[in-house]
Amino acid sequence: MKHLRRWLIALVAVFAAVVTLNIQTVHADDSLAKVQQKGTLVMGTSPDYAPYEFLVNKNGKNQVVGMDVEVARKIAKDLGVKLVIKQMNFNSLLVALQTGKVDMVLAAMSPTNARRKSVDFSNTYYKSGQDILVNKTDAKIYKDHKSFANKKVGVQNGSLQETLAKTQMKTSSTLGLTKVTDLILALKTHKVAGVVAEGAVAKAYTSNDDSLVEIPGHFNLSSDTVGTAIGFAKNSDSLVAVANKSLAEIKQKGLINQYLKTAGSYMKTNTEDTSMIHYWTYFLKGVEYTLLISAIGAFFGVLLGTIFALLRLSKNKLSHLIGVSYIEFVRGTPLMIQVMFVYFGIGIFIDIPALIAGLIAVSLNSAAYVAEIIRSGIDSIPVGQTEAARSLGLSERQTMISVVLPQAIKNIWPALGNEFISLIKESSIVSIIGVTDLIYQLTVVQTATYKGVQPILVAMVLYFVLTFGLSKLLSHFERKMNHAA
Repeated sequence: MKHLRRWLIALVAVFAAVVTLNIQTVHADDSLAKVQQKGTLVMGTSPDYAPYEFLVNKNGKNQVVGMDVEVARKIAKDLGVKLVIKQMNFNSLLVALQTGKVDMVLAAMSPTNARRKSVDFSNTYYKSGQDILVNKTDAKIYKDHKSFANKKVGVQNGSLQETLAKTQMKTSSTLGLTKVTDLILALKTHKVAGVVAEGAVAKAYTSNDDSLVEIPGHFNLSSDTVGTAIGFAKNSDSLVAVANKSLAEIKQKGLINQYLKTAGSYMKTNTEDTSMIHYWTYFLKGVEYTLLISAIGAFFGVLLGTIFALLRLSKNKLSHLIGVSYIEFVRGTPLMIQVMFVYFGIGIFIDIPALIAGLIAVSLNSAAYVAEIIRSGIDSIPVGQTEAARSLGLSERQTMISVVLPQAIKNIWPALGNEFISLIKESSIVSIIGVTDLIYQLTVVQTATYKGVQPILVAMVLYFVLTFGLSKLLSHFERKMNHAA
């Protein structure tokens, strides 16, 4: 085990050194040339922040809209390239920028001094204050951020609001969540007393939800925290210069107000009918992606799991080491980290689409657990079965395929079924990189309707139907195997 640990530590150290070198090495500024050469400008955003960026259903498809999207379209048009939008969690955006998954980040991001250490920013294109959302019933209790002493407030992870709450509301505790929709739900269910939000976002929620009220934050804001800017990778001076030229034209023509008006019209469309039936296509798409990811993950999980189980059982020391190393390493790291590693880490060298990255991570993760299930099944077969098969002239390979594995599968079928059912639920992790599975679509509906609980109930029922249906199907095959025996 000591040798195995040293081998793993050395492997991690080498990879970390390569990644660090790749990220930190200063190249000549070719940021603009790269965009022009590929003909696309890739924008990274977290579309749960109306009116800056949010999702609407247009022509049967989810599309990101909002003020930031209009700004990005203007820059892409001026460059003569096509705008491509990649969706992910807010706290993953800077990682995507630094690893080259996106060319720029537009997500109502403030160009703080801390962020400037790792990101190049454009000039600010919109200024708004920082306010606090509270329940209407509590409106008379709170006046500004000082009113929340010994109270819990909600903030978005990795945001300016989180920094403000921790530095200027020291007597308050914070609840950090990834999505603004989850924060609003926490507010409505009284898990937090208030939610710190950018002014335009707070106004968007109060305009569409009568149960919420916006109060002034009265935070002490420095010059680097009152504006919104576009984030670029370090040493992207040429691309920043072009973006600033477009922003100057936007300001000169007063286009921001027009962009906000367009965003407002989309928000109004979203809230014309907020029934869950109206959004059935969203949930259907989420189910389709969830089933796709689960099915492919299960197929390759069993295929690779069988291989690694055999490697672990191998008498060859190298094969055994490979099998043990893979299984222990994958089982010892969270699936969320694996998804991010495949998408962002490997993405440094190979541009992997979010869906493919999710499929790879889920399949590799499932393989480790399936491998242990299959190994236990093989170990459960009496040695006499193998000896009898070999005495009849079967080779070791033939014995494994024709005698051992069929009996092992029968023994492990319930455990294997459990893994398949878990896979349906665990596949929801891929939503963090923007894959539109059921959890992702749940958030989309929450953002569009300004309702928190109803979409959760719908998703819960759909997950139950999927898992219960699979459970019954697996039980059917189990009965057939027992009957055949």
